[in-house]
Amino acid sequence: MAKVTFLGLGVMGSPMAGHLEAKGHDVTVYNRTTAKAEAWAAAHKGGFAATPREAVEGAAFVMACVGNDDDLRSVCLGPDGAFAGMSAGSVFVDHTTVSAKVTRELAAVAAENGIGYVDAPVSGGQAGAENGVLSVMCGGTEEDYAKAEPIMAAYGRTVKRLGEVGMGQTAKMCNQICIAGLVQGLSEALLLAENSGLDGEALVEVIAGGAAGSWQMVNRHKTMLAGEYEHGFAVDWMRKDLAICLEAGEETGTPMPVTALVDQFYKDVQTMGGGRWDTSSLMARLKAFK
Repeated sequence: MAKVTFLGLGVMGSPMAGHLEAKGHDVTVYNRTTAKAEAWAAAHKGGFAATPREAVEGAAFVMACVGNDDDLRSVCLGPDGAFAGMSAGSVFVDHTTVSAKVTRELAAVAAENGIGYVDAPVSGGQAGAENGVLSVMCGGTEEDYAKAEPIMAAYGRTVKRLGEVGMGQTAKMCNQICIAGLVQGLSEALLLAENSGLDGEALVEVIAGGAAGSWQMVNRHKTMLAGEYEHGFAVDWMRKDLAICLEAGEETGTPMPVTALVDQFYKDVQTMGGGRWDTSSLMARLKAFK
């Protein structure tokens, strides 16, 4: 078992850290709101610290799951940042969904200090984190990945290295692009069924096992038909991710017309007051923008 630090105890990070502790690892946590870290430590066998630097002392692995590029920089850099306290030979694993640009920037700083770096964004949502069945998309050297993979297995059902640093984030962008298009298509199909007098539940029962089937269809159709949108990844966070996707598209010369369109649809959801609704709320937008 290893000495591990987890930085960030949001809806994803808290259960992920819990799985590490349950597997027998020696876990110390840090959260920007110290009371949250203290509460986690009280509920588990781990410890907590007031700064990232204090939290990572002696850790072989440091995992992070924070909000965005700036949040990640803040926990990594500076006199109280994680890199200031990590030892040469340790490995930093970032589970945040951020840009490949900041990933490569921070990986270069880590390398200067002899610290390994694996970018490892996750998919599976809060339920996947709580159940320990996340998909983890990784970028980094083969050596760093090989060290970190057994640790990530505590909460990852599928953990895979896809290339060098930055490729994990690129894979996550591909994941978000697929979700955006799927949810819009599912919303249109369910609304057409509703407006035509077709039973949406019966429809999904027939088509979910065929070529049209998807995780979104199986897991979100009931709440979408009921007009309930409090069950997953928030629109505000999706727009943050899609902005990264579109930036990557510009940088690589990759056309993304559907992604750009759905991003604007999510902007409409935000104007409706649905920034904290889950991504399936595209259905609500269709009903409001007839």
